[in-house]
Formats: sequence, structure tokens, C-alpha cells
Amino acid sequence: MPRRGRNHRITVLRLGTLVGSLALVSACGGGEDGGARAPRPSESSAPPAAGIVAPARIEVIAGLAGCTAEIRIEADELREGVCRSRQADYRITTFPAEKYKEAWLDAASVYGGEYLVGPRWVVSAEARHLERVRNKLGGTIRRLQGTS
Repeated sequence: MPRRGRNHRITVLRLGTLVGSLALVSACGGGEDGGARAPRPSESSAPPAAGIVAPARIEVIAGLAGCTAEIRIEADELREGVCRSRQADYRITTFPAEKYKEAWLDAASVYGGEYLVGPRWVVSAEARHLERVRNKLGGTIRRLQGTS
């Protein structure tokens, strides 16, 4: 087994911190009943007819969503910003490679919820606002099934 160094530990710690922030976002977004559920596979919605896909830059994605991002996290594995439009609050996360996005989504699946997912980016918001922003950004709405 290859030896893992300091960078691997930092990556794992950062992903753990992000998972904790996802818990807060998911808690604010509401949910179904409070009963325990077994994990279920994720579901995806079809892409928009226009097929537009926004670039993987927080500032551009925020502008298309109608707000200005405040950057919260700058790391090698991801950038994360938050912004508020007249309609919704958004958490926008971008990644330098798809593997980091997939690891982030895998960690987020514990909490469940719906996310707008594009190439190297994820947008979190209340589920009812994702379709509207999807029409501007493109991407796919992915429903992650939680374990609680």
C-alpha cells in the first residue's frame, strides 16, 4: 500500500470540514420526515433543453444565479463561495478535477438533499430554487439519499 503523506491528511480533513458544512446547508433546506431511512441510490433529473454549461468559476456561476459570491474556502482541492440573490441563498463549490467533485458528492450523500451538478462544480440551495438556476447554468440536479 502506498505511503500517504501530509497532503493526503489535509485533503481528508478538508473534506470532513466540508461535509460538516453540508449538514448545515441540508438542515436549512428542510427535508422529509424525521424517521430513519436506509440509503438509496442517487437520482438525477434530465438536463435543460438549452444544454448550457457554466464555466467552473464561482464568480461566473454566482453572476448567472443573480448574486455576488463571497469566497469562504480557497484550497487546492476546491473553492467555495456563498451568495444571496433575491430568490435564494446559494453555496457554490468548484473543483480543479472531477475526482474531487465526486469525492465531495460521495461525502455529501450521507446528508441527502438535491444539488445542481456540472463539470467541476456543485451548487447547493433549497431544492425549490435549483430548477430556476439550472435553466441559466445547465448541469444536472442530483438527488442524494441520506442515511438519517
